[in-house]
Amino acid sequence: MTERLYYSDSYLCNFRACVVDRSEDGHTVYLDHTAFYPSSGGQPHDVGSIAGVSVLNVVDEAERIAHQLASPVPGGPVDCAIDWSRRFDHMQQHTGQHLLSAVFQEAFALKTVSFHLGAESATIDLEGGLVEPRTAQEAERRANQIVFEDRPVRVDFQHATEVLDLRKPSEREGTLRIVSIQDLDRSACGGTHVRSTGEIGPILIRKLDKVRQTTRVEFLCGGRAIRRARADYEALYKTAQLFRAQLDEVPALVAAQLETANASEKLRRKLELDLAGYQGRELYETTAPGPDGIRRVSRRIERGSLEELRAIAQSFTAQPKAVFVAALADPASVLLAVSPDAGIDAGKLLKAALAESGGRGGGTARMAQGSVGSAEALDAVMGKIL
Repeated sequence: MTERLYYSDSYLCNFRACVVDRSEDGHTVYLDHTAFYPSSGGQPHDVGSIAGVSVLNVVDEAERIAHQLASPVPGGPVDCAIDWSRRFDHMQQHTGQHLLSAVFQEAFALKTVSFHLGAESATIDLEGGLVEPRTAQEAERRANQIVFEDRPVRVDFQHATEVLDLRKPSEREGTLRIVSIQDLDRSACGGTHVRSTGEIGPILIRKLDKVRQTTRVEFLCGGRAIRRARADYEALYKTAQLFRAQLDEVPALVAAQLETANASEKLRRKLELDLAGYQGRELYETTAPGPDGIRRVSRRIERGSLEELRAIAQSFTAQPKAVFVAALADPASVLLAVSPDAGIDAGKLLKAALAESGGRGGGTARMAQGSVGSAEALDAVMGKIL
């Protein structure tokens, strides 16, 4: 059995232990006691070194903790070191999660059903109702108030039969490790935590996402919150410089620019349609009808999109007895449009021609589109429908 030093001292980052067992290749070792935290309860594992060799992963195997290393280490006594910056960051995020979860439950009856601590941010999933932005803002304000109060965070051990006031009932038996925030929260937890709420640092709620029947709250604490706030400010400041405006004016200016851009895009599309309509009608007027009275036009482009010719095809075939065929070389595809009185069902004709050449596609009686696997197959399809 591995003695877990982090249970009683989350601040221990240098210790000496003894290798009591190893895997055959020596890359996984077991110590008589360890301060390395294994991935558990939504909190990632610690990293660091054992006998100067990097610890890549720490795995909880119930009675023992496995330390997976970059290379083998010898048996016997070894010096161990925890990556303190990573450990303390995880302590801030995890204790911040306890604080936020307690505030959401106490003030809004929203219960935390899961927690995840990622490399960039942490999340909790809440159930009990819709979480409005103003609810998150009030929870953030209240949580930071408790941070400023610097309330003690304690770790105690109690038997499960004696514990009655946990925020979330524990299904574990025997001795429980209880993490408490003074006058706010008591939770059964095996994770690493700071000594007081002041060490959590600022708490910043970033966003809310609906996930099935819960709301996912993304948050950052301590150094993460400060770095994110600085990055957000820099991005906003650079945007303000581009607009030559004050920071507070940026949202309104961006909204106005988007409105102008959307209006310009609508006008551009209208002009393109008007131009395509003119081109289609002009093309119809300059195309002589065949012996059957039908005016046929084909267009071929090497690259791009058949959408460029769709509006012209629609305008051309809006006239009597007209057939418009467009081909794209790369990727090999074809568009067929016909007028209502052309006596042709575009969808049926093109689908049959594509099937014979190993392609696929279809459409309506007036317009159809499809693709084939090669230029030769495209030529074959064009020959069948023209």
